[in-house]
Amino acid sequence: MELFEAIQQRRSYRGEFLPKPVRREDIEKILAAGAAAPSGCNKELTEFVVVDAPDKRAAIVAMFPDKVFIRTAPAFIVIVSDPTPVYEDKTFELADSAAVTQNVLLAIAALGYATVWFDGYLRGGADIKIAELLGIPSPKVARILLPIGRPAAEVTAKQKKPWQSRTHWNKW
Repeated sequence: MELFEAIQQRRSYRGEFLPKPVRREDIEKILAAGAAAPSGCNKELTEFVVVDAPDKRAAIVAMFPDKVFIRTAPAFIVIVSDPTPVYEDKTFELADSAAVTQNVLLAIAALGYATVWFDGYLRGGADIKIAELLGIPSPKVARILLPIGRPAAEVTAKQKKPWQSRTHWNKW
């Protein structure tokens, strides 16, 4: 799939996934796309944990039993951010993890899989539980959880505002 097509096809999918495993080769392509994202001072502090082992997967599912897209996902990608300052006292943790995640989302769409950027529910304790479950060392943070799989239903798009309505030229 061509880049601009992947951008237009990328959707947040909160439905059920088919019970098909995600191919390891596809996960590797997705992670390579994420790793190609820019990072503050090129420090590349954002990392990944891929979860496809049944016991680890079940433990994550148990944290969010009412979320069908978690319950049925055959695999997860956890985006791990690092709050370590990289330039003077500045950290680029949020921007770095967002850039990585966008690349990952586009790669997932390009390969015909579906996902949703799931992070709001992680704040408030689930991030700590996931970090403990997966052995993520402090001060690193389980920032974003991406359930990944083949969608069982059509992935529909919400209407987006035209870019022109969100763009200002030379002044506000």
